[in-house]
Amino acid sequence: MIDAENVTFDYPSGRALHGIGFIVRAGAVLALVGPNGAGKSTLMRCIAALDTPTSGTISVAGLDTQDDPRGVHAALGYLPDSFGLYDALTVRQSLAYAARARRVGVNETPDAVALAAERVGLTDRLDQLAGELSRGLRQRLAIGQTIVHAPRVLLLDEPAAGLDPGARQSLSALIRELAGTGMTVMVSSHLLSELEDYCTEMLMLEDGRVIGDSVVRLASRTAAPDEPVRILVTFAPVEDLGIRLTDLGFQLERASPDEAVVLIAPGPEAEQDALSRLVASGLPVRGFTPIRTTLEDVYMAAQAGEAQQP
Repeated sequence: MIDAENVTFDYPSGRALHGIGFIVRAGAVLALVGPNGAGKSTLMRCIAALDTPTSGTISVAGLDTQDDPRGVHAALGYLPDSFGLYDALTVRQSLAYAARARRVGVNETPDAVALAAERVGLTDRLDQLAGELSRGLRQRLAIGQTIVHAPRVLLLDEPAAGLDPGARQSLSALIRELAGTGMTVMVSSHLLSELEDYCTEMLMLEDGRVIGDSVVRLASRTAAPDEPVRILVTFAPVEDLGIRLTDLGFQLERASPDEAVVLIAPGPEAEQDALSRLVASGLPVRGFTPIRTTLEDVYMAAQAGEAQQP
């Protein structure tokens, strides 16, 4: 859905992007992560066909950002990290204005407004002024404006900045709902915790360069149906725990006297069977927890790999 090849971008003060290349598959929710100044916003503006790369190419939904920027604008919604609303317009008027600006037909605009309002949870506030909305609801309205033309791709640059914890949870739920409609979503942040609940892939930038193996599929969320699940099992100390678990037929990743990581088939039935076998064996089980690979785990592993390269 998004394909970038050898993208560089230069500001008068220096190079911001150094030969960036990656592919984002259709339907993914991609976390674009990295420290402040890594080049995330610059890359998003290039994808949105608002800035032209110094070299390289980007295509969105099969459209080249340089050859067909208007086509890209029609296929894409983009919310920058700093956005403005017309406070004197109602929510309905704001969405209608955005729809017409994105070439939604006059006759189609009312339905587009109603659908966008429903998706962002503002149906009951259509006649309220934008200037009267809370920070979280203003963010929802801004997202509604970016999706009112039914884009196939959505870019959100630091969307949770300035939101309170409740509004952040609400935003996470909204992004999951939009992804559920088949939309491809790219969300940037330097705070991994903001992206943990909904992202399926991650692209890491540092100093304008991709670190790690380009786009990383997050196995805990996008695992193949037959991919083993890692389970952390804790015990009261047991001598030769690894041998006893192997004798029970478990595949071990590691083991110590008081804990082990075992690999089992995916699915609740397999987890129930594994736990039943452990308990029936008489081993003093204290905990049985599926291991979820976090964004921080992936990010730190990628950074460690970069540091080890000559």
